[in-house]
This record gives sequence, structure tokens and C-alpha cells, in this order.
Amino acid sequence: MSFKVAFIGAGSIGFTRGLLRDLLTVPEFHDIEVAFTDINERNLEMVTQLCQRDIDENGLNIKIKPTTDRREAFKDAKYIFSVVRIGGLEAFQTDIDIPLKYGIDQCVGDTLCAGGIMYGQRGIAEMLAICKDIRETAAPDCLLLNYANPMAMMTWACNQYGGVRTIGLCHGVQGGHWQIAEAFGLPKKEVDIICAGINHQTWYISIKHKGEDLTGKLLEAFEQHPEFSKTEKVRIDMLRRFGYYSTESNGHLSEYVPWYRKRPDEIQDWIDLGSWINGETGGYLRVCTEGRNWFETDFPNWLKEKPFEYTQENRSEEHGSYIIEGLETGRVYRGHFNVVNHGVIANLPDDAIIEAPGYVDRNGINMPQVGDLPLGCAAVCNVSISVQRLAVEAAVHGDDFLLRQAMMMDPLTGAVCNPKEIWQMVDEMLVAQEKWLPQYQDAIAEAKKRLATEELLPTNPDYQGAARLKVKSVEEMAQDREAANKNAGEADKAKERPAATK
Repeated sequence: MSFKVAFIGAGSIGFTRGLLRDLLTVPEFHDIEVAFTDINERNLEMVTQLCQRDIDENGLNIKIKPTTDRREAFKDAKYIFSVVRIGGLEAFQTDIDIPLKYGIDQCVGDTLCAGGIMYGQRGIAEMLAICKDIRETAAPDCLLLNYANPMAMMTWACNQYGGVRTIGLCHGVQGGHWQIAEAFGLPKKEVDIICAGINHQTWYISIKHKGEDLTGKLLEAFEQHPEFSKTEKVRIDMLRRFGYYSTESNGHLSEYVPWYRKRPDEIQDWIDLGSWINGETGGYLRVCTEGRNWFETDFPNWLKEKPFEYTQENRSEEHGSYIIEGLETGRVYRGHFNVVNHGVIANLPDDAIIEAPGYVDRNGINMPQVGDLPLGCAAVCNVSISVQRLAVEAAVHGDDFLLRQAMMMDPLTGAVCNPKEIWQMVDEMLVAQEKWLPQYQDAIAEAKKRLATEELLPTNPDYQGAARLKVKSVEEMAQDREAANKNAGEADKAKERPAATK
């Protein structure tokens, strides 16, 4: 088989290298075309070198075509992977630091809450331009496989406004599936799950083992588990209150709802610092910064490491390669995908991006009807969907009034800040991220005037959050090269989690 696959944001070492390995483990795909594109020429060059070496060492006759011209990369592409981070770590820093001044303590800040909403404003503006290039240059039936966060907002905008068929992909369901099997002491392959909701707030509504329904026994299993009882306190409490386990990590979930991070003196009760993803303040920003610094410094040594082996045993659980395999070969694949609802989940809005089980074969991506989510689970999702809808419309139209409303409706932001504080915080974030927000040119000019001439509400610029750790230096990371390489090279930066600290 011969078709073209392009990667945009290819300078992202973890996702790009791993997804390419997954794709090239499929025997039928050994003659495909591969193009990489990124705005960072140095990162693009390094990742291309590393991936080309993997290809060569596996005996394949594929030559990656790297380019900073994305239209050239997209030309005639049948599949495009998006792993972009618009604004990079520079903008991400403001997503975390400015809300902290107002008392909003985020662990990740890339999906919801103040940071996730602003990440969506940057990402959607650029994704719509990317979609235009895809429509004009790629194959007519091109499928955009979006791994970029905020997943639901980005996928929503691409489908509704971008004119490009887009599916959103995430590994959260697989991670929680493993945890559930571990909690019951069962092999994962023997535990069948149905998971439905919205990305990062998807609920395991059915858990079965050899026909026995274990859903009602899950709370006790997690409460008694020696590790999860300490590292997943927020998820366990949500399971206790709503009856179902949620896909996303302890730290992520804690920033999507109003109850666990609104009082600084209580945050430590709900998190654990054994791994950043258990709730560390700005944890994902820290590990991403460390990973970037390490890769850029240590890259010459990466070329001396053993190359990836393109074998089924080394293939990851990321959905992307399996979807393309199903579409091209007809082999049936079942996964969990982010798509426009269209009635798949009956009590969530039709226009929302939902995450639910789907099947892929030569006939396409097919989503069975799930029916109603449990009422409480649906209520949690619907609050987030309202924020997402406001944020998407704000980003598409450059409407800062809708942006401010999205911030007000966000559960944690609204729990911590009053309306005046939210208005001022949005002004600060718009101004700080001006170069990535072309659609807000007029609003940013007005925000600058207000910040320069009006009496400002007091903030706490020295506040570092309830659980912030220092970014490690390259010298500190060099003391454990294996751990540093894993952090820089893994798409899932919390794949291996250290034991709890308390």
C-alpha cells in the first residue's frame, strides 16, 4: 500500500517518534510516504534524524521529507497527525503563572480551567488556518487525527468551522483501563470496559470480567489498593460521589471540577507528589520544560542509543495507527474516539465532541449508540461542554466577551475568583499571549488601556501554589539519564509513576 502521512508539530519527539513506530509496524505500510513539518527548524531536524535512523535500522526504504512549509507537507496527504502546541512552553508558562496570581492552582492547565481555555484560543486560531491549508493541498478524503489539546475544543472547531474531517485521540481510556484491572488483580485483556463521556471526563460505565459486572465493586477495590488509595484520591472521591470512575488522572481531574483545588490549605489533602500527574502545581509544565531542555542538550547521545524496533510487541496503545490500519486493510479495530456526538450519547448535546467506543474497518469509523450517561456523570460533562462551546465560539470569532463568560462558567475558575477578578485576569492573559492571538487584536488593545490606566485589583504575583516543585537543571537530570530520556521521549509523560510519597 502506498499513501502519504504527514505530521504537523513533528518537533514533538515523544508523539512523533512513537506514532511513526506504531504505523510502520504494520507490514502493509512499508511503502508509505512520510512528511514532517514544524515551525522549529532545529527540533524538526533532530526528530527527523532520529526517526530516519529508526527507519533505516529496521530495513525500510522510506525517506522522511521534513519541511517548515506545512502546505508542502500536506500536499496529497491522506492522513495528517496533529501534535502541535501553539505558543510552545513560553505561552504555556503564562497559562499557569497568571492564574496562580489569582489563586487558581492548576496541575496541567491544557484542557479546561483558565489555562486550558487560553490554550484553546491559541490553538483554534492556528488550527483553522491549518485546516484551510489541508482543504487546499491534501487528498480530498484526508483524515485529520488530532492529538493536540485541548482535545475537545480543537476537534470541535476543526469539524464545525475548519471543513476537515477530524477525529480526536487520547490515551486516557487505556490508562484507566489498566488501573481498573490492576485494582481487581486481573489481566487487562480479561477486563471488558465501556467508557463514555467527553475527553478527560469519560466514565467507565460498564466493567465486566467473564460476564460478571464489576462496576459496583470498583470503589472498594480502589480504596483497598495500597498505591491507588494514596495517588488517586480525587478520582476515588468522584467515584464515591458519582458512582463511576473517570478516565483522567488525579491532577487533571482535580482542575476540572470546583471542589478539590479551590482552598490552598486543602489541596495537599487530595494530591500526592510521588508523580507530577497526581496533582503537583504546574506539574506538566515542569516535566515538559525538563524534557525539552534535556532533549536539546543531550540529543547527540540519543543517536548512540538503541533504535526503536518496529515490532508488534513494541507497538503502543495509541489509537492512531490502528485507525489507519483498519481503514486501509479492513482489519477491525475497537477503540475510544472523540467525535461529534450526533446522538451517540443521548443526554449530551448533539454538537459536542464526545468520547465513546467505536469500530474501524474499510467502511469507516463507526460509533454505536451508547444511550444515556448516568445523570450525575452527564451533569459533570454538561458543565464542561458549556465552557467548551463558549471557548470555541470565542476563539473562532475573536469575541472576548464570550471568552470571559467561558472563564466565569469554568468550575474551578468560578470557585476561586469573582467576576471582577476574572475580567482582569483575562485582560492580563490576552496581553501576555498577544502574538498567538491574531483574532483578538482589538480586544487586546482595549485590555492594554485598562491595565495601564485603571486601578487594578490586588493579586499575589509571588504565589507559587500549594505544591509546586522546582524545574530540574540539565545537570540534575544527567544524574539519572534513563529517567530523563523517558521523560523527553514518552508521549505519555506519566506512563511510569513512582510510588506515593505519603
